[in-house]
Amino acid sequence: MSNITSKIVTELGPAARRALRSQAHHLHPVVSVAGNGLTAAVLKEIDHALQAHELIKIRVYGEDRLQRDSIMETVCAELGAAPVQHIGKTLVVWREKREEAPSSSAQTEKPKKILAKAKSAKALSARRGIASLTSKAPKKTHWFAAPQKSSRGPAR
Repeated sequence: MSNITSKIVTELGPAARRALRSQAHHLHPVVSVAGNGLTAAVLKEIDHALQAHELIKIRVYGEDRLQRDSIMETVCAELGAAPVQHIGKTLVVWREKREEAPSSSAQTEKPKKILAKAKSAKALSARRGIASLTSKAPKKTHWFAAPQKSSRGPAR
């Protein structure tokens, strides 16, 4: 059923389109369509951007206005989005966020990395960068002068 709903192009009224244009004014393009045109990978990126942001700008590099119009129509038809604005080489598209289908977390969850166990405390401390447990670390010498105690008593 999700494939059927994705093919339906959403129509916006003039007031909604005006409100979305004002929201899109401050946005930067998140997807660029260049020399290869509208590929499956570009459509997938547009779909991800629409799912994340709802309202996006798409930058189309090309001089042909009819090609940009066809790209706008294709994006809206394939992804179930609504065209908001086409000004110059920038397309503004809106689609309401879709609910994510619940997936089993066991399949998508990455396996936890198993850390190798150290054979001894000395090996463990060496791996962590701690000085050896058997030898005493030499006392650090400071590069600055240590404060000297005053013989007069506490400072006021």
